[in-house]
Amino acid sequence: MSPLPMPVRIAAGLAATAVEQVRELPRLVVEFPVTAVSQALQASMRVQQKVTELAIKGDKALGSFSQAEESPAWATFDDEVEDEPTTNGHAAVTPIKPSVLSEPVVRQEPAAEPDEAGAAAGIEAVAEQTLGAEADTPPAVLPDYPGMNLHQLRGKLRTLDLAGLQALLIWETSHENRPPYVTMLSNRITNVQENS
Repeated sequence: MSPLPMPVRIAAGLAATAVEQVRELPRLVVEFPVTAVSQALQASMRVQQKVTELAIKGDKALGSFSQAEESPAWATFDDEVEDEPTTNGHAAVTPIKPSVLSEPVVRQEPAAEPDEAGAAAGIEAVAEQTLGAEADTPPAVLPDYPGMNLHQLRGKLRTLDLAGLQALLIWETSHENRPPYVTMLSNRITNVQENS
């Protein structure tokens, strides 16, 4: 049997494809809104990316023409602003901002000159004084602490009291000193102190 001519085979293939598409039509009708929304979101994200790229290029181009001033007017700190008399003769009053406790309260003698090596030695001395011989072992309040990631630690923090949190912070600062962990522990200590 000789094969059929190419145009007949193509027409048969088109007919079979049309039948398959008609059978798939109910499923495609249900999926159409989701597909349309998805494509619209993709298009808007592409436009946003292009606009952002153009803005960055524009910033670079404009940055080469103008030099930034050394100290912008908005870069002033509270201690730099001096009290000036107002129109009624009274000095201007700046509000006091609440301080955030970033380290546990530990009594120690002030160092003569603070430097990085001295600070590290001070932290180790406080850790040794507070934790004693257990300074090299993980804190007893959370023995698996060194192997925890941030999410695991966040889940355990609510179960610890103030002393346990401070022990963890001292251990962290004297061993790993990872900024995200120190920040999380410091914030939790502050919250516990404010709520007690």
